[in-house]
Formats: sequence, C-alpha cells, structure tokens
Amino acid sequence: MSTDQRQEAAATAIIGQKVLPGRDRDYESWQEDVNAAAAEYPGYLGVEVSRPTEIQPEWIVVYRFDSVAHLQAWINSATRQRLLEVGDTYLDGPGTQQVVSGGGRPTDPLVTVVITHRVDPSQVDDFLAWQRRLSRAEEKFEGFRGTELFRPVEGVQAEWTAMYRFDTAEHLDAWLTSPRRQELLAEGAKFDDFRLRTIDNSFGSWFAFDENGKKAPPPSETKTSIAVWVGLYPTVVLLTLALSPLDMPLWLGLLVGNLLSSFLMSFLTMPHYVNRLLGRWLRPPPDEPAARTRLVGLATVVALMGFWVAVFYVVTTRIWTLP
Repeated sequence: MSTDQRQEAAATAIIGQKVLPGRDRDYESWQEDVNAAAAEYPGYLGVEVSRPTEIQPEWIVVYRFDSVAHLQAWINSATRQRLLEVGDTYLDGPGTQQVVSGGGRPTDPLVTVVITHRVDPSQVDDFLAWQRRLSRAEEKFEGFRGTELFRPVEGVQAEWTAMYRFDTAEHLDAWLTSPRRQELLAEGAKFDDFRLRTIDNSFGSWFAFDENGKKAPPPSETKTSIAVWVGLYPTVVLLTLALSPLDMPLWLGLLVGNLLSSFLMSFLTMPHYVNRLLGRWLRPPPDEPAARTRLVGLATVVALMGFWVAVFYVVTTRIWTLP
C-alpha cells in the first residue's frame, strides 16, 4: 500500500513495529486509518508500508513530509496519539522510530540496513572518521549500492542514522559477517551504543542514491518526457494490436487500452526497458563527460524508435492489416 505525491522529501520517518500473532489483518486495517489521517496534515508527501519477511521481522512504515516541522507536527499530533492508543492492542511491545532529513526516490528495490548511533558531542569528529572508513570498506563488497549518514534532528531525534544498501540479502550478509567489518567495529568500540535493523524492500530508494551510491539529481523534464515517449510508443501500439481482434467501440477500446498501458508502463516498460537502456543518459555518472552522455543517449533514443517504427511498419503493412 503506497502513495507518492511529490518527487522529493525533506523529512522521512521510519517506524518499525512488531504485531501480535494473529492480529496482522487488524493491524493492517488500523494502519490504513493512520495513513489516511497522516495524509490530511500539512506537508504530507507519501507513505509506504512493508509487511514482515524472513529478513525483516517487523512491519515497516515510512512517512515523508516536506519539512521536519510538518513531520514533527504529525508525529506529535493528538490525532496520532489517539490512533496509537487503539493500535497498541495489536502490537507486541513498543516500536522503533528514526527521523532523517532529506532524500529522494530512485527506483531500484534493494535491501537496506538502518543503524542508529548515540554519539557524545565531543566524539563527533572521531565518529565521522570511523564512518568514512566503514564506507570505504563497504564499497569493496559485491552488491553494494550506496550509503548515507544523517545527523541528529534537533528537537526530534538525538541519534545519528546511518543507512546502507545492497542488492540482495546474501550480499548484505556477506558484509555484515565479514572479518573486515568486525575489525572496523572493534576500532569503533566506543560507538557501540547502536541499533541495527534490516529492511527488506525498496525503502532504500526513499533516499538520494544513484546506482553507484552517490547522490544524483533527477532527470530534466525534457529527458523525462523523451523517456516516457520511448516507452509509450511500443506499449500503445502493441496493446492496440493485441486488443484489435476484440472489435471494441472506440470509447471502450481507449478506456481499456489506457488502463492496461498505465499498468504496463509502471511495472514493465519503464523499469525494465526504458530505465535499463537509458539509465546512464537519464542519470549520467558525475565523472562522465556531459557531451558524450548526451550523444550516446540521443543515439540510443533514435535507434530504439527507429527499430520500433520499422517493426510496426512491417507488421501493420506487410503481415497484418488492422480492421
């Protein structure tokens, strides 16, 4: 269950909750009420809920607001407190909560680890240096996709929050159990007051990582429009060919075709076709020359569209004529 109203978020809350055995349906219904209430508050951007898995034993809820102040207003609101009184009857003990400031949304579903640290103000410099050593070590492990460190949020959360992502649970576990990580944990023994939680889905994508773990700006509106065009043309033509034998009237054919094309574009065409082929053009690596990226990207667009035009010309004029 998810909603997403805008592309960027200035404040994110990650809430983990264990549910009593047999109360999952009650909890899920209650959580929908909580989410609906959150959507009424100023600055609300979206919410996503993830069920427990073998890797992630808790229900995870992620809220996004446009500012820390608006997020704090929702978290501390009387409305939410009343709802929590009801929800406590479904929960197995108190939940956990982290608030971080900043973050965007790439698209890849990954396994994310969230670690919170309590750091004495006098040790912040040592802590940051230790985190940099951890990051350099993580980058060398297979499947690593990004890391980010969030400072405490004044008046909301006193802990530092570190997040890192891997492409699979196996690759993540290889890092977590590695001798190198154990060595680094020993080096940072004075920062051992921490809590680690693994999140088994796309919540890593609520933060500003590109595929190499570096921050990346969103594509321009022009690039986005062209990318949608590249995906939309073959999707619409293929659907038209597939639905033509049904001989539906125009108004009904467009209704059904638009619905199917929306699903296909969201779950198949864009993530598995367009983003894979045009990913480096949409989000160019920072160390790659801009002129080369533009040239390769536009050449790819021309080649793809030329291919589909040729295919559909042959299909609709030589092989099959639409009624």
